Amino acid sequence: MDAIQQHMLDTYRAARLGEPAPPPPGRHDRRTLRDLYHHWLTHPPVESKPVRPDSSPSGV
Repeated sequence: MDAIQQHMLDTYRAARLGEPAPPPPGRHDRRTLRDLYHHWLTHPPVESKPVRPDSSPSGV
């Protein structure tokens, strides 16, 4: 089932139950991407510490 079919089914169910219809698929994509970009700009990636070459996954 794709997003449009799921939206149609959810809209039908909401109408039958007297609830508000869900937003259409993709409605908040632009805002979400803008928020992620803003977060990326304000929180730059932190360099990780190098792993010691003599350490093993078990810690022994």
